[in-house]
Amino acid sequence: MLHVQQLHAWYGKSHVLHGVDLRVGQGEIVSLLGRNGVGRSTLVKAVMGQVIATGSVRLKGQQLLGLQAFQIAHLGVGYVPEGRDIFPTLTVEQNLLLGEKANKKSSRWRLADMYRMFPRLQERAAVAAGVLSGGEQQMLTLCRTLMGDPDLIMIDEPTEGLAPKIVALVADYLLALKEKGVSVLLVEQKLAIALDISQRVYVMGHGVIVFEGTPGQLRENTAIRREWLVV
Repeated sequence: MLHVQQLHAWYGKSHVLHGVDLRVGQGEIVSLLGRNGVGRSTLVKAVMGQVIATGSVRLKGQQLLGLQAFQIAHLGVGYVPEGRDIFPTLTVEQNLLLGEKANKKSSRWRLADMYRMFPRLQERAAVAAGVLSGGEQQMLTLCRTLMGDPDLIMIDEPTEGLAPKIVALVADYLLALKEKGVSVLLVEQKLAIALDISQRVYVMGHGVIVFEGTPGQLRENTAIRREWLVV
């Protein structure tokens, strides 16, 4: 599905990514782990065409580098940024409908699916999104992106600052995506959720990949966890 090769990325003169290789298969959940500031968010922004980058980023064989973000989205990439970019003055339902795919007949997801997945959103459907709790806003952002029917969804720190009950809901959401064949690249700091739901994990340090393997292999590799993940 997604194949990243020798990806370099910059913010101005600051060289952040140094030849990153990464892949996400069809219907696979892959987690990208690491401490803050190592380049994880830069990687997903590079895939989304939001930073200067060189190398190769292919989605189903098609080169994405050089395209604009809206073109990448139309090709089937969904992106949930860390900042939960909702429209605060619009209602929950209006936010969801803004994310809806134009060709609704072929979409795997409907408004009813979002409400079934997160019943709290249906209860708050007519409420302005700006008054939602942090957990509710995260649910809304996740569902709005999904309404665009992406083949690949990249999610940056979805559980940051959320209560354990909401974290469990996010995990269920990600597993629901996998069941429908959607590929997921999850940027996360919480090892528990990443190791529980991922098929493979990458660990990033200083703009390079320092580990690739299964959750079981990372659990066994105390040296990698101690050097690159433990705060």
